[in-house]
Amino acid sequence: MIRITNVKLPLDHTEPHLTEAILDALKINESQLVDFTVFRRGFDARSKNKITLLYTIDVNAKDEAGLLKKHENNQNVRLTPDMTYKYVAKAPENLQERPVVVGFGPCGIFVGLVLAEMGYNPIILDRGKAVRDRTKDTFGFWRTRTLDTESNVQFGEGGAGTFSDGKLWTQVNDKKHYGRKVMHDFVDAGAPEEILYVSKPHIGTFKLVGMVEKMRAKIIELGGEIRFSSRVDDLHIEDGQITGLTLSNGEQIKSRHIALATGHSARDTFEMLHKKGVYIEAKPFSIGFRIEHNQSAIDEVLFGKNAGNPILGAADYKLVHHCKNGRSVYSFCMCPGGTVVAATSEENRVVTNGMSQYSRNERNANSAIVVGIDPKDYPSDSPLAGIELQRQLESAAYVLGGENYDAPAQLVGDYLEGKSSAKFGKVEPSYTPGVKLTDLTDILPKYCLEAIREAIPAFNKKISGFALKEAMLTGVETRTSSPVSIKRDEHYQSVNTKGLYPAGEGAGYAGGIMSAAIDGIRVAEAMALAINEEN
Repeated sequence: MIRITNVKLPLDHTEPHLTEAILDALKINESQLVDFTVFRRGFDARSKNKITLLYTIDVNAKDEAGLLKKHENNQNVRLTPDMTYKYVAKAPENLQERPVVVGFGPCGIFVGLVLAEMGYNPIILDRGKAVRDRTKDTFGFWRTRTLDTESNVQFGEGGAGTFSDGKLWTQVNDKKHYGRKVMHDFVDAGAPEEILYVSKPHIGTFKLVGMVEKMRAKIIELGGEIRFSSRVDDLHIEDGQITGLTLSNGEQIKSRHIALATGHSARDTFEMLHKKGVYIEAKPFSIGFRIEHNQSAIDEVLFGKNAGNPILGAADYKLVHHCKNGRSVYSFCMCPGGTVVAATSEENRVVTNGMSQYSRNERNANSAIVVGIDPKDYPSDSPLAGIELQRQLESAAYVLGGENYDAPAQLVGDYLEGKSSAKFGKVEPSYTPGVKLTDLTDILPKYCLEAIREAIPAFNKKISGFALKEAMLTGVETRTSSPVSIKRDEHYQSVNTKGLYPAGEGAGYAGGIMSAAIDGIRVAEAMALAINEEN
C-alpha cells in the first residue's frame, strides 16, 4: 500500500475530484488504481473564505513497487507504514498473582484492556461508580447542588474525560503507533469511524458513556475483573517493594504489580502516597477562568462565509500570549458548541471545566484561559503544596459564588476595567447550577489577574471579538493538570517503590484522553514484561 500526503482540494470538492487527485499524484490512469482509504483529512483555514482540505491517502495500486521507485524522490509518496499493534508478551501459565490497576479512566482502561488482551486477568479498582450511575450523580449535582464526593466529574468509570469534549488528539511522540490502537479500540466500542481520519477527532460525553461500558465488557470477557466503589486507602510496601493494598472497606489485595492511574484529582491518594514514603514532588500546572462567547461569532471570525459547513463543524481555537510579567497565558480545553460545567470533587469548593457533546451544537464556545504557575508560586515547599493552592482558590470561588455551588462570574469588559458586573449581556453563561455576577479579582493571585488582563486584548488581535465586553468569565479553573509528579524509572516503576507503576495524568505523565490512553498501553507492557521476568 502507498501513502500519499499533502493532497489539496477545495472545501466543496466531489468524490471524483479526490480520485483525480490520487491519479495525478501517482501519475497513473484509473485502470491502475485498485482502491484507496482516507487516512487523514484536515483543513487549512488561514484564508477563511478559501478553505482548503488536506488529505493523506492510503492507496492500493497495481505495480506498487514500480510506483515507489518512480516516486523515490517525492516526499509525498511513500510506502504506508505498518501501524498494527503488536503485543510484547503473553501471560505465563503459572501466573501467581494478578496485576492490579487503580483507576478506570482512559489510562486505567487501557492498562486493564491491554493486560487482559495479553492474558493477565487484571483486577481493576475504581473509587467511583459505573458510568451510568456516575452520570446520574453528576447531572444530579448540577441540578440540585447535592455533591457525591466519590461519584462526580472527577471520579468514576471513564475518568474526568467522560465529561469533556472527548478530544482525541495529542502531541505525544507516538513512534509505535499506540494512538492508532486506541482509535481502533474506540471505534470497536462504538465511536464514529470518522475519528480514524479527521485531523481533530472528538467524541463527546454521551457517546463516551456507551463506549466505556463496551470496553468494560470486553475486559471482563477477556478475564479481567472490575470493581467500583473501591477506593484504595493504603499501600503495602516491604523493603521498597509493593506487596498489595487495602481498600476503604478493609479488604486487602495482594499484588507485586500495581498500576496507579488515579487521575489528577485524587488528592487523598496523593496524601497517602506521601505518607507511605513513595517519592512524589510538586509540578507546574495552570490556573485561571473559563471564557464563553457565542459559537456563531467564533465560527464567523475563523471560517468566514464557510461558517456552518458540516465538514468544518464548530470552529475551535488555540491561543497563547507571553506577558510582560514573564507569565504565559493560553487557552486550554477549548469546547466548541459546549457548556461550562461544575467539576468539584470536594465539598464547599467550586471548580470549572468544559464539556461538549459529539454534535457540538450548544449556543456557546468556551475554553479555559489560564496562567502557567510552578512550585515557587505555591504556599510552601511541600510536595503537596500545589494541592493546597488549588483548595485555597476553589474555596474562595465557593464563597464568592454565594456558598451554594454557584460559580462567580464577570463580564469580560468589566473584568478588563476592574469593576464588578451587575447584569448579563448577549452571552448567557452555561454553567450549572448557576452563576453569581461579581468581581473575579478576589480569586486569583495578582500576577495571574494582570497576565489575563494583558492576554485577552492580545487574543482579540488574533480572533476579532475575543475581548467582547459581554463575553463571560467564570471561575475558577484549577484542574488543568496534576499538581504532583510521581516519578518513575525507565521501567515505568516508581523510583523508590518497585512494582508500583505511576501512570497517566494523575502521576504527571499525560494530559488528555489520548495521551493518558497511550501511557496506559506503555505501562501495561512494562507490567507484563516485569511479571514474565519473575515467573
